[in-house]
Amino acid sequence: MSDASSTPASQELRPRVEKLLSDILGLMGFPARLDFKDASDGSLCVALHFQDGPPPGVEQGKRSQVMDSLQFLLNKMLHRPGAERRFVLLGAGAHPEPRSERARKEPAAPAPAAPAPAAPAPRAAPPAAPARGQARAAPVKAAPAAPKPVAARPVEGDERALEVSEEPSLRAAARALAEKSATLGRAYALVTMKSEDRARVLKAVGDVPGLKVSCEGEGRNRRVVFTPDKLAPLPKRSMLPADDDEDELEG
Repeated sequence: MSDASSTPASQELRPRVEKLLSDILGLMGFPARLDFKDASDGSLCVALHFQDGPPPGVEQGKRSQVMDSLQFLLNKMLHRPGAERRFVLLGAGAHPEPRSERARKEPAAPAPAAPAPAAPAPRAAPPAAPARGQARAAPVKAAPAAPKPVAARPVEGDERALEVSEEPSLRAAARALAEKSATLGRAYALVTMKSEDRARVLKAVGDVPGLKVSCEGEGRNRRVVFTPDKLAPLPKRSMLPADDDEDELEG
C-alpha cells in the first residue's frame, strides 16, 4: 500500500522493503499486510497488520523486543557500506512515531530541587581530664559489624519438567524451524517466549534427528536455542555489514 505523497526515493526503497519483510515474515510463519508512510524526519514507516495475529511477545500499537530486532535486521540488510541510508521504522498494527516526534510530545522532566543546607553538627565537649592519681581508661574498640548475607541468585527452572498442553500451530512452526536448522546447518534462537511455550517447543522437537535443542539465559533473555550437529559456515555474501551504529536504527 502506498500514499500519494511518497517521494521517488521512497518509491524505489519500498519494493525492496516489501520483498525482504514478506520473506522474513513468511519464514517466521506470521504473514502480514504492509502499510507504508513517509515520516517527517525522512525515514520510512511501515505498519505490519498480521493476518493471523501477531507473534508471541508482540502487542498491537506497542514496541517490543521482537519488533525492534526485526527492524534492526531489516536495516542491516538494506544499508550496504557506501550506499545512501534511509532508515525503516516498523510498528505492529500502526505506524511508529519517529524518535524526534516522540521526544517532542514527552513532557520535560522537572529539575530536582536543591537540597537545603544541613545544619552544622554541635561540637562535642572535650572529655574531662582524669583526677590526679586516677588511671586513664583505655578506649574500647567497637566490634566489627557482621557481613550482610548475600541473597542467592534464583535458578531458572527446567522447562522439560513442565506439564503443558499441546498447541498444534506452535508445534508445527517449531518442527519446521528445527528441520530447517538440521538440514541447512544453521543455528537459530526463539526469544520473548513464556516458560510454558518454551516447554512446548522442547517437547515438539525432541525427536528431530541431527539437532540439539536447549534453553539458555535467564529472565527476559532466556531463549530456546537450535544447534545442528553439523554447523555450516555462513557464505560471505550473506554476512551483514558491521559498520552501522545500532543507536541510529532505533525508532
